[in-house]
Amino acid sequence: MTIPAAPAGDDQGLSAAGPPQGANTPMGLTPAAPSLPAQAGTGGRVAVSRGDMSSAAHEVASEGALVERYLEHVRVERRLAQRTVELYALDLRKLVEAAMQAQVPLLQVHSAHVRRWIAQMHGGGRSGRGIALILSGWRGFYAWLGRESLVASNPVQDVRAPKAAKPLPKALSVDDAVQLAGFHAEDNDPWLEARDAAMVELLYSSGLRVSELTGLDVRASAAARGWIDLQAGEAHVLGKGSKRRSVPVGSAAMAALRSWLQLRASTGVAAEQPALFIGRNGTRLTPQSIWQRLKRRSLQAGLATPVHPHMLRHSFASHVLQSSSDLRAVQELLGHANISTTQVYTRLDFQHLARAYDAAHPRARSKAPGKDSSPLKRGEGA
Repeated sequence: MTIPAAPAGDDQGLSAAGPPQGANTPMGLTPAAPSLPAQAGTGGRVAVSRGDMSSAAHEVASEGALVERYLEHVRVERRLAQRTVELYALDLRKLVEAAMQAQVPLLQVHSAHVRRWIAQMHGGGRSGRGIALILSGWRGFYAWLGRESLVASNPVQDVRAPKAAKPLPKALSVDDAVQLAGFHAEDNDPWLEARDAAMVELLYSSGLRVSELTGLDVRASAAARGWIDLQAGEAHVLGKGSKRRSVPVGSAAMAALRSWLQLRASTGVAAEQPALFIGRNGTRLTPQSIWQRLKRRSLQAGLATPVHPHMLRHSFASHVLQSSSDLRAVQELLGHANISTTQVYTRLDFQHLARAYDAAHPRARSKAPGKDSSPLKRGEGA
């Protein structure tokens, strides 16, 4: 497999100029000539012997063969997806070009080189997450070189990407969530309308992951990954790590589910399909189809931002925490193994409190000079 050419601007952050244009090597790269001091009487031009150029080209060709062997290894032996192999190839192209610019062979790269290249990429604007992905590709390459006894140690092993700020979960406001859950389109197909309304209600009512929603069956069975207990008003789901949990289903969601089940039975193939949420052809809905249906429904409901299933899960967690302040309960409802995962919602809760403070407290915002900032009338006491 030949390493694909890096897209324009993809190698941002490496301070040295890229290799000069010329004939491609077997790797699809142009070898950089070694930097030599100018000789007297040459007008400042660098004198490069044919032997030096031949040696540089041979070195690049041999390193290209190593990269090709590694890509063949991950493709055939590890059976990685074609897209993953292509991304590995792009990451290794960055490594080869950085090593060429530093005039260091791939087999002699040290941690100091890697740290310098990472600092240059970060200074050039590449995100911490993007750098982490590149390092992962480089780390796997050198681990393979170690198993082939070509390097004594992995120079990328202890190098870490700059920490990236964790973005806050995107949650709807309470008003927007209620607006979406209560939306009803009169001109929609009644069968699709009932199904989509039940999905929205269940996602927001119980904070399910989209994979948990698609795994729900109409009734419990030995093969079921999850099901709805209409009598108890609970959803039993199989979450991450194959961990089962039971979550309550609100009254509005239960009413929407009953309406959907009545119309679901009108499909001829429904009796043969155990899935709770099915398409017109009688097959279980996929996560991708639920994403598309929810995005369409949120726009129909007049929301400014297209909604995806996990946004409703974030909204569920944020709104329950705002009302109860019980972090441990939210952790159990979401099925988080570690409470630190749930604590991110406390930041959303603080944002909600900060907005309420700014809107209501008389001293929250600075007033124009000469204007009374007190909400009390003159002569009145607190």
